[in-house]
Order: sequence, then structure tokens, then C-alpha cells
Amino acid sequence: MGDSSDNILHFRSGAKMAASSHKNSRNFLNDYENTAKPFIIGVCGGTASGKTTVCDKIMEKLGEKVKSKVEVIAMESFYKDLDPEDIEAANNGQYNFDHPDAFDIELLEKTFDQIIDRKTVWVPAYDKKSNERLSKDKWQKVPPADVIIFEGILAFYFQKIRDSFHMKLFVDSDADTRLSRRVLNDTEKNGRGLENVLNQYTQFVKPAFEEFCLPTKQHSDVIIPRGSDNTVAVDLIVQHIEELMKPRVESLRDRHNSDSITVRPH
Repeated sequence: MGDSSDNILHFRSGAKMAASSHKNSRNFLNDYENTAKPFIIGVCGGTASGKTTVCDKIMEKLGEKVKSKVEVIAMESFYKDLDPEDIEAANNGQYNFDHPDAFDIELLEKTFDQIIDRKTVWVPAYDKKSNERLSKDKWQKVPPADVIIFEGILAFYFQKIRDSFHMKLFVDSDADTRLSRRVLNDTEKNGRGLENVLNQYTQFVKPAFEEFCLPTKQHSDVIIPRGSDNTVAVDLIVQHIEELMKPRVESLRDRHNSDSITVRPH
């Protein structure tokens, strides 16, 4: 027999794919259905849990099924612009990138306000090798989209950001898997030494996960066990998002058709 649904997806408090844990979730979705605002999905989880892969799969499948414009924004793009002293510390593995204070929350909230208003935004570009925010001419242009997916280790930590999500997903992978992926990624992709990576993990990454990331799991609507390897979960989530978006898509289509009808006077 295949996996049971409980092994594929975990629903918070036994809920069957809740749309949002927002205190007024029904009104929250009604607001979405009756406006042209984007459907915003938050994806949280520990470092190297598979968040990016899950987001890419959701984006690909949504684009195919709903024919909607989907954009993914990574929280790590919003690391603070470090001063020379902090850059040196970061280069030596002595800067905590997993702490809430590492993020430019003011810029992040401003960007979210613009996203909700369906404005074009410019997302910072961050160079992990040099530990520097790149100049604005290298920032990513993100046009208005039907669906915005925001992913990061602290995606649910800041309340204003958290309350903007119509759906919250927590990507749950075991610690050994996350550590092995982190080591491979940082040594091969970012050119860092193994000792540096392991020291940073034990000193900053693991404690920060337990203190700041893991507690926010309680805010999730859906928990995805086994992370990006759980392809069945991704299919179920995309199907549900499609169902949530359907009334709004049909409503906007009806309005468009109504506006297109002209009545010739007698």
C-alpha cells in the first residue's frame, strides 16, 4: 500500500487543508476573491530543508494548471547590508545569518506592501560568497503576479509578513538531511571550508532553528514531511490552491465579459 495521507501531509490541529490560520480566515479569503490582489503563499522551514525546491515545483505546476503568473521571492535576499566589520565576521563564519536581526525587516515590509498593491518591486540581490548586498542595478525586478511565493527560514517569524499569507506551508526535513545538504551547498556552491561550515552550523544555525524557526511551525496550515522529496504533497497543495483561486478567477472573468458587452440603443 502507498503512504497514508498523514504521511504525505500533516494538517495543523487536524484541519483538512485550512486556507489560512488567520483569525478571520474566511473574510481573509473573501477579500482575496473580491480584489485583484495576489494570492500569497508563505513557505517556512529549516536551512536546506528543501523549501526552494518545493517552491519551484509549486510554481511550475501552478503555471501549468492555473495559467497564472507566479513569482518566488527568497527571504535571504533581504539580509541587511553589512558594514565592513560584520562582513569580516561573516567571512570568518562568525556572523549569525539565522537570527531575526540579520534581516532588513523595514525593506521587507515595504516590499510586501507594494506586492499586495500589485506594484512592480525590486528585490535585493545578495552575494553569499562576498557576504554583501549587490548594487541596485543587479536587483531582481518582480512584476505584479497572480501568485507570490515567499520562502525563508523565518518566513513566519514577523507577524505583519505572516498575516499577509493566504496559505502557510512548513517544509519538514530531519536534521541529518538538512545538515548534509547545508554542507554540500556551502562547500561546493559557496566555496566555503568544511570546518567553517560546521562551526557556523553548531554555533548559529542549529540554535537559531530551535529558538526562532521551529516555534513558528505552529502557525503553519500544512506541514510537508520529507520536504522536497514529498512530490505527492506538492500535487495535493497545488490542487487545493487551484480550488481556492477558482472563484476569484471566475469572478474576474465574469466582470471582464460583462464589461466587454455593449448594448446597442434602440
